[in-house]
Amino acid sequence: MNEKPLIYKGRAASSNLVSRFDPHTRESLDDGWGSLDEEAPPLRTEVMLDASKSVINYIQSPDLPFDRTLNPYRGCEHGCIYCYARPTHAYLGMSPGLDFESRLLMKADAVALLKKELAHPKYQCKPIALGMNTDGYQPIEREYQLTRQIIQVLSEANHPFSLVTKSSLVERDIDLIAPMAAKRLTSIYVSITTLDRQVARRLEPRAAAPERRFETLRKLSEAGIPTGVMVAPVIPALTDCDMEQILEKAHAAGARKAGYVFLRLPHELSDLFEQWLQQYFPLKASHVMSIVKQSRGGKAYQSGFGQRMRGEGIFADLLAHRFKLSCHKLGMSGERTGFCTDLLSVPAAWQATANHPQLALF
Repeated sequence: MNEKPLIYKGRAASSNLVSRFDPHTRESLDDGWGSLDEEAPPLRTEVMLDASKSVINYIQSPDLPFDRTLNPYRGCEHGCIYCYARPTHAYLGMSPGLDFESRLLMKADAVALLKKELAHPKYQCKPIALGMNTDGYQPIEREYQLTRQIIQVLSEANHPFSLVTKSSLVERDIDLIAPMAAKRLTSIYVSITTLDRQVARRLEPRAAAPERRFETLRKLSEAGIPTGVMVAPVIPALTDCDMEQILEKAHAAGARKAGYVFLRLPHELSDLFEQWLQQYFPLKASHVMSIVKQSRGGKAYQSGFGQRMRGEGIFADLLAHRFKLSCHKLGMSGERTGFCTDLLSVPAAWQATANHPQLALF
């Protein structure tokens, strides 16, 4: 599909690429009035209600150090072009492109559902990874405060959690997070992809600037909160050169844990990312994708466990070696352990709500 790129300030995607479930494709045509040459109209963020009936997602993946996640929102206004969650918007009948970063869903019942699930008699306490699909501290969180309300619930129940964010908005909730950290109930990771401000502006247009994220790490660490840095994703020939410096600066800011993820391009994301490369880095586009495919068995992506996060081949092995050497030099660990899981105490009011039988209609 040769659709004209849609250039919106503060948006990374340049099209509303149809999803893999859509039986039809769309193509822009000139109607004779020069409509294709007109500037794109303003793209405003639309927030809809999510009708989910549960909020804790249980997963089974040997690649991940947790077995459950909780995502307050679907879609993400940060608009990171590389986001592996983009293809999930296809399940909602929307595009992984511009729709993903402008048509968002919020789980208005998240707090009530979480209380109900934690109060279930068979619930077993293990750390919840908060906002693993889309960032819990994306811009709309300033208004809706769902992530803060969820952390408040976890705090009241002494339930452990971790989260990864690229937003400085997490600083707002230090008053909730720091007391939990004192009980070994939490750790916070900040995702930093590049040190180049201009590259970051194009990669992740509505996320905090790189230097601002290091300041967030510093403030969290000074508050006694265990912190880590995620160098994610690592984009070959574009951002991989910053890995060592990111780790060093994060360590200086107080981070003692670290992780990285090699660029993942599942489903529609491959085409979206290539469009982005051709738009902003045309001279590097073929080189970047060549290394990606060399590291993915000749494809844009591998979904197999053990490979999807790290890749394979010479470049992937070198990247893993560089990361290991840097972490060893700095004394940074890659383990997400040390959470206390035996303090869970569900308030009686939650239990009463969870166990209250539904009245019969007749």
